[in-house]
Amino acid sequence: MSGWDEGAVFYSDQAQFPRGGGDPDQGSITRHTALRKFKEFIRGFNGEKGDFPYRESLVHSPDHLTVAMEDLDAFDAVLSDKIRKFPADFLPLFETAASEVLASLRSKVAGETGEMEEPITGEVQVFLSSKESSVSMRSVGAEYMSRLVKISGIAIAASRVKAKATYVTLMCKNCKSIKTVPCRPGLGGAIVPRSCDHVPQAGEEPCPLDPWIVAPDKSKYVDLQTLKLQENPEDVPTGELPRNTLLSVDRHLVQTIVPGTRLTVMGIYSIYQASAAQKGAVGVKQPYIRVVGLEQTRETNSSGPSTFTLDEELEFKEFAQRPDAYARLCSMIGPSIYGHADVKKALACLLFGGSKKRLPDGVRLRGDIHVLLLGDPSTAKSQFLKFVEKTAPVAVYTSGKGSSAAGLTASVIRESSSREFYLEGGAMVLADGGVVCIDEFDKMRPEDRVAIHEAMEQQTISIAKAGITTVLNSRTSVLAAANPPSGRYDDLKTAQDNIDLQTTILSRFDLIFIVKDIREYDQDKKIASHIIKVHASGAAASKSTNATEGENWLKRYIEYCRVTCHPHLSDKAAEMLQNKYVEIRQRMRQQANETGKAAAVPITVRQLEAIIRLSESLAKMRLTSVATQEHVEEAFRLFNVSTMDAARSGINEHLNLTPEIANEVKQAEAQIKRRMGIGSHMSERRLIDELARMGMNESIVRRALVIMHQRDEVEYKRERHVIVRKA
Repeated sequence: MSGWDEGAVFYSDQAQFPRGGGDPDQGSITRHTALRKFKEFIRGFNGEKGDFPYRESLVHSPDHLTVAMEDLDAFDAVLSDKIRKFPADFLPLFETAASEVLASLRSKVAGETGEMEEPITGEVQVFLSSKESSVSMRSVGAEYMSRLVKISGIAIAASRVKAKATYVTLMCKNCKSIKTVPCRPGLGGAIVPRSCDHVPQAGEEPCPLDPWIVAPDKSKYVDLQTLKLQENPEDVPTGELPRNTLLSVDRHLVQTIVPGTRLTVMGIYSIYQASAAQKGAVGVKQPYIRVVGLEQTRETNSSGPSTFTLDEELEFKEFAQRPDAYARLCSMIGPSIYGHADVKKALACLLFGGSKKRLPDGVRLRGDIHVLLLGDPSTAKSQFLKFVEKTAPVAVYTSGKGSSAAGLTASVIRESSSREFYLEGGAMVLADGGVVCIDEFDKMRPEDRVAIHEAMEQQTISIAKAGITTVLNSRTSVLAAANPPSGRYDDLKTAQDNIDLQTTILSRFDLIFIVKDIREYDQDKKIASHIIKVHASGAAASKSTNATEGENWLKRYIEYCRVTCHPHLSDKAAEMLQNKYVEIRQRMRQQANETGKAAAVPITVRQLEAIIRLSESLAKMRLTSVATQEHVEEAFRLFNVSTMDAARSGINEHLNLTPEIANEVKQAEAQIKRRMGIGSHMSERRLIDELARMGMNESIVRRALVIMHQRDEVEYKRERHVIVRKA
């Protein structure tokens, strides 16, 4: 009967009816036993390699120790069960045991030098880690109270660091006697006694009620910071607001987390009294989680390579070796959308991404590919965005009208209780390591659109608001969909007027696709039959789940490629790239000289980098570590059908004006100037109707307006409905 010689008190009926069936220490481990077992665990736990991992870790980093719950389970299941059920009682014992073991390890070292002196050891903070799966934030309720829970999410806000007292020193106003009161850990306070326990002598007046004054400089403190943890966007049910939980971190965990980081947290589910306003509701408390261990879920991806099984890896490698792997992958993207083969290839490149590079001087080159889809309504642009949101490992979908600059980057919010400012990350920060899909890109206010310039190229978001200056990571790809200003793509207008986005933002997009709705009998017939088939088979497919399996496979394959493969260019491919880029620049210069104006889409060094990234992502799909000439050729083909095509699109009025048409355009210009005085404004529709009554062709009038707009003689206002005549 082990345990009889412990420091516990045993009495007669305990021997007759022992708790736990026989051994008195089976049912309840006394604190003394627990302390001894914790010491044994740290000193004597054997790792897989036959070493003593915890003992060595203590010697190397004497102020903290990370313990895996699986190791504790293997060592003593009862002890680990106690830590799971009563962490607030047993964790301090673990920390005491760790500091005592450290002291014993240290004293031996000092003893060999000949000077026998006790070393001074500080506190050791114990972190817990576990491989069990985390629980959903929505399912953590009252039954988890004071237990160990594991949840995951995104840190959206971090407060400033505060000092939290562990022991408060109190002094009596009357008799000056001093008392030390321990503070509850986390956000709990100290319980101050009402009366002084000093016994008054004869002639002394007794101490009154509540005589204590806090002596702050004699109290002991630790650092404390509060974080806000929000559910991962992929875990939020449709139509619900994401939940968030308050976390409190102390000592070595302080200031390790910036907003936007994905975390997995082990902590104690606790409660605190929220504010003085709730004094009436004594029984109602706010929950929070006291963190006892946290890990950042990824550097680049949501999960490390360890999560793939061997079978999966073999299957992926086998697939990558197939000659038709690229074609198969592109066919899996938006399978219900007819046509648009090149757009699908571009989205495949966007999902796989290029290789990030870190130069010796610290400059980062992005590997993320940005794509802009611009064109007519009803050409499946939003469908593509929705598909990418489902398929990308991390994705955030947002619409242009419904998102502001602060919502995309980060906002500074004032906390109601402490009145201090803190940062809350927006969509670009939450999608770090994934894709941001922005629909209705043209409907965003220009000042909101400018906010994502930095996020697209430098992949950071700098904030300087309300006394907070900081830089947040936003390593994301941007997939944007936009309509031309007039709603439809107008072939009578120049590329500038059709695209109508600033060149600063256009040059940041690697691929710009102009998606036109072409009215052709054969094409329309094919699309109609395809859509009818999709609708007809949709009813049947909703019963079977094959489609979702395909999606999941694609998602896993993308994740695997992004984690394991980081391709680079071969020498021949690099030379070929160089020659082709110079050739393109020359052609654009020639076009600019002929037409007398620069192209709507600038071809700059960024576009060269874009082709490099595309080549790398094409190599990544095949799991090859070198991007060869064929990859570069395919990247150039994609670049030609998208960005180069956009740069050449629209009318070049100098090239295709016959003398008769040129004469008519001149007459139309003269009539427009007669109708409108300098500074006057008129509706475009009314002007065209008036000139049409005089017998002029509408397309000629529009062309005249385009030419006058290029010369800066007229200006468009109110979404191009109103024309203002300038000088």
